[in-house]
Amino acid sequence: MRKIAALYSGLSYQNRAWNEPKYRKYIADIVYVPDMGPESLAGFDVVLLPSRLHTGLLMKLKPLLDSFAAQGGTVVVFWPNDAEQIVPNQNWEDRPTNFWWWLDKNAKSGIEQRNPGHDLYNYITLQDATWHYHGVFWPQGDVVPLVETEDGGAILYVDKSSTAGTWVVTSLDPEFHYGSYFMPATERFLDGFLPWLAEGEL
Repeated sequence: MRKIAALYSGLSYQNRAWNEPKYRKYIADIVYVPDMGPESLAGFDVVLLPSRLHTGLLMKLKPLLDSFAAQGGTVVVFWPNDAEQIVPNQNWEDRPTNFWWWLDKNAKSGIEQRNPGHDLYNYITLQDATWHYHGVFWPQGDVVPLVETEDGGAILYVDKSSTAGTWVVTSLDPEFHYGSYFMPATERFLDGFLPWLAEGEL
């Protein structure tokens, strides 16, 4: 099983999500971001970056994440509020967030599955990755899109070409909603996504 480091900045939703027993068994350690230094990610295979981190903490993390990826590690990025500062080779586009699309008559989320044969889909379904999103990525180079908007903006993709490592990037924020006790799809997403990170074919 891969050794996963889940980053923690002191926020309650992170604490609840990372310490939920069914998720904690896949997490080798919870690493407190303000205390991190050059060797904090040594020995891990995957680092999990939670959503909505303060910009100052993201800037502290950037060289550590870049170094980790350069050494072949896997960096998982949940919706970053400063994506252009962290995620390589992409153009972030903010989009209005429709929190209530599912209440519309003939409701349609506007997102679609890509590469249905990818191993992630042995662990989750498109419905498990469907609640709302905060924008899209327009990645450069050879990436594998897994969830996109109808016009091709990436909601979830895997990038093995930008660095020596792997970047799993999404504009979804499952740990925020799960840790905040709302949005049932986010629990289903984490139920499959964390086992995939630990055991699946990335």
